[in-house]
Amino acid sequence: MDRHHNGRNLTQQLVHTLGEAIASGRYQPGDGLPSEASLCEEYGISRSATREAIKMLTAKGLISSRPRQGIRVQSRARWNLFDPDVLGWILRASPSLEMLREFMQLRKAIEKEAAALAATEQDREGIAGIEEALGRMKAAESGLGDSVDADIAFHINILNATNNPFYIQLGSFIETALRVSIRFTNRIKGVESASYQNHKRLFDAIDRGDADAASTASAAMQLEALALIESQLDARQAGVTAAV
Repeated sequence: MDRHHNGRNLTQQLVHTLGEAIASGRYQPGDGLPSEASLCEEYGISRSATREAIKMLTAKGLISSRPRQGIRVQSRARWNLFDPDVLGWILRASPSLEMLREFMQLRKAIEKEAAALAATEQDREGIAGIEEALGRMKAAESGLGDSVDADIAFHINILNATNNPFYIQLGSFIETALRVSIRFTNRIKGVESASYQNHKRLFDAIDRGDADAASTASAAMQLEALALIESQLDARQAGVTAAV
């Protein structure tokens, strides 16, 4: 294992290597992982670095490490899905339609309230950040810049404009999942980028301080994406039923 890979130290590299292996299903819930001594030998790192990696994976809920039981993979119900690393590993390995639907259900609950709060707060610096991201989305329609990056920035800046630290700290989680869900829903729609007009409608409501309109505009966007995912689930189920 290289001493530095993508800016990570040896402990972080081992965390990501094992985390991705667990999320991909190489190690199933209940499976035992190699012992600390075996991991040291396999990856060529020190016992202290290995022990720290095990502690980090334990904190993320992926594994448990107990005397006489060894290191075992936890059930998915115990994984910390709000940890951007964990969510990223899962989405890169197996972004199921069910998980995308669950994420959209959560976004719908969170983001419409965040939009309403941003409209109420009227933090002009925060609203300027939303407007700047909206401008990037418009430019991306002409091929200037990355449309997904601009779309993500738009939604993250709404969280920031709430001035509520709980919403703001959800930013990393939302960004990680959005990178998968936006590309997926855009592909279903057959477009390269999200609708600028829908986002502008949401921005205008926040900008003029109309909390109800902001909440409605945000919910409409989430419902549209959720409906696309539901349509794919229905189509898959119909295919399964027809095959039986």
